[in-house]
Amino acid sequence: MLDHTFSNESSSIATRVCEIHDEIRILFPALCRIAITVYDKETDILKTFAHSTDGTSPISFYEAPMSKAKSLQEIAKDNQPRTIDDLSLFSVANVHTKNLVASGIFSSFTLPIRFNGNLYGFLFFNASQKNYFSKQRLVTLNTYASVLSLLMINELQTLQTLKGALQTAREFSRLRDEETGNHLERMSRYSRIIARDLALENGKEDDWVEYVFQFAPLHDVGKVAVPDHILLKPGRLTPDEYEIMKTHVIKGGDIINIMKNEFGLNNLNHFDMLINIVVYHHEKLDGSGYPHGLKGSEIPLEARIVTVADVFDALTSCRPYKKSWTNEDAFALLKEGSNKHFDPKCVASLIRHEDEIKAIQNTFREDDFA
Repeated sequence: MLDHTFSNESSSIATRVCEIHDEIRILFPALCRIAITVYDKETDILKTFAHSTDGTSPISFYEAPMSKAKSLQEIAKDNQPRTIDDLSLFSVANVHTKNLVASGIFSSFTLPIRFNGNLYGFLFFNASQKNYFSKQRLVTLNTYASVLSLLMINELQTLQTLKGALQTAREFSRLRDEETGNHLERMSRYSRIIARDLALENGKEDDWVEYVFQFAPLHDVGKVAVPDHILLKPGRLTPDEYEIMKTHVIKGGDIINIMKNEFGLNNLNHFDMLINIVVYHHEKLDGSGYPHGLKGSEIPLEARIVTVADVFDALTSCRPYKKSWTNEDAFALLKEGSNKHFDPKCVASLIRHEDEIKAIQNTFREDDFA
């Protein structure tokens, strides 16, 4: 079954984790949870990504600084696994451990996911019995851990290959317009905040949230195909010029499909999400957007999310031709446009997280046009 799971590239990581978990439970019925987190080196943030859990997952749609997880820092530094035989001994001091124990999990085996010296995240095995991870069991589990780690590394490297190719193309365009690299860093993280809030009610999993974050910076890749005299025009575009500018969303979809075929990335998970973000992020709820004049829920959720994140950062960013708006003024415009241009749930989510937004702005601040 491992061969089938490893070769089944059309399935998501979450699905394949569940398949492997089903196989492991034949040998070890008390192993009630497998979970994977990913690590964002730029912000030192650990994020839930995929899991297979008996019952409801005790930790989902969550992120936290690794600087506050001393035991995981040690695992990453030493590149060695960690076994905890009785989680209840630590549940008073750690809210995450408390949640695990409350859900019937009492022992844990944790490994770092590393490749070429880079930390990709962590792999967690949890059991409903104390002292469960004996040396004999760990011999078998390490084999499964190797497969899970390879799946994760392969997934992220495939994603990075596509992102790298598209961002290279986008860089040529970025050098020709006013957008900065930090704009993409900020708006992608705003997108993740909103996606994290809306995932559960929309039946999405942790990996969907991560892919929104990963794909959001690629939303305007089609601008590479817009002529300079339009892209760089300092004043208002004429109606004809605006029609040409609007074609960047369709051209962006074409560029992505070409690169997907050229790099052999036909099995990249959530590829439809990337297309949705690139092609539909200029649609508006009232149908006045482009390219197809979609209305309301006809617009894919990930596109609605990226729209709000992108507009907010554009408003609050300094450009050669304008001063930055305050967060409060930008929030006011988004609220005014709710149910007309912007999804009101996306707007409300962003406004709820002003402290996180300020932290992102401080981390990825602009100096170019100060």
